[in-house]
Amino acid sequence: MTETKHKQQLFDLVFGHMAAQTVATAARLGVADSLGDDARTGEELAAAIGTDASATTQLCRALATLGILTQAESGHFRLTETGALLRTDRADSFHSFARVFTDPAISSAWGELDDVVRTGNSSFPTVHGKSFFEYVAGDPNLSANFPVALRQSAAQTAEALPDSYDFSAFDTVADIGGGSGAVLASVLAANPGLRGILFDSAPAVAQADATLKAAGVADRCTVVSGDVVAEVPAGADLYLIKNVLHHGDNDRAVTVLGNIRRVIPAHGRLLIVDPALPETVDGSLPDTMYLSDLHMRVIGGGKGRTQAEFAGLCVRAGFTVTKFALLPAPMAFSLIEAVPGDSDS
Repeated sequence: MTETKHKQQLFDLVFGHMAAQTVATAARLGVADSLGDDARTGEELAAAIGTDASATTQLCRALATLGILTQAESGHFRLTETGALLRTDRADSFHSFARVFTDPAISSAWGELDDVVRTGNSSFPTVHGKSFFEYVAGDPNLSANFPVALRQSAAQTAEALPDSYDFSAFDTVADIGGGSGAVLASVLAANPGLRGILFDSAPAVAQADATLKAAGVADRCTVVSGDVVAEVPAGADLYLIKNVLHHGDNDRAVTVLGNIRRVIPAHGRLLIVDPALPETVDGSLPDTMYLSDLHMRVIGGGKGRTQAEFAGLCVRAGFTVTKFALLPAPMAFSLIEAVPGDSDS
């Protein structure tokens, strides 16, 4: 790489936050919904969404350089396949995901990253005076978009997981911290003989009935609300826990796993679905996994973990890891299977 390319790479990184806010503005203004399948000039788009014509044209040009729009010689702008993911009328929409991760509340917490690195503490409570989840509950935009964003980010896992693990060997799977049940619904739909238990906080499971009914599995699934740090329901021989452990420190993770250990039968299995970081940054995971790792620290003091660190947590909680596997590309999540053993804590 030449010196010019090195400088351009750094230039692009420094301007990264501007790119994110450009996409965020397009999402908030409804640019993708307004364009739909049509092509419009900046002036025509501005008239449709109620914005300034000159500034809207500037926005569209920037979105074109980012691959969200494309511009014809006539000056008309059209959505790319990437940009179309910001439409709210698509089943695979990522509109809410974009809204949440570029929300000003999150951006302001990221602005204190230097303090996070100095202290190891989350900046979100310091900036906003309450935890991330407390803030979400009181913010109309985040409370509307956050549950949808979780469903959108879980969609790939829901699609890939049933073919990546043998669920047929079990009678009942409990999805701990399973949110609205998208992943569990997919697993149950692919395994007609399997029953399910969906467990999460009351707000998280509020839409679960609709999700399970839409998948045709509501009659085989029990929905239970509660706090994963306090206890988890008994009655399953497979305990699935996805995207939960990285939301807190090691002691919290061991507490959650220990709650599962207390109720899992001797012949049961634990299946952790989470990014498992390599021991060194070797390019095997997308860059976003490492940014997501930092994000967990910024908003709630959480962290990603290596395979060895996951194995250590399991030992402390009374499990022995038996298998590590990667979900198929483009997923960056690992499947970590463990069996009940002796507690090390």
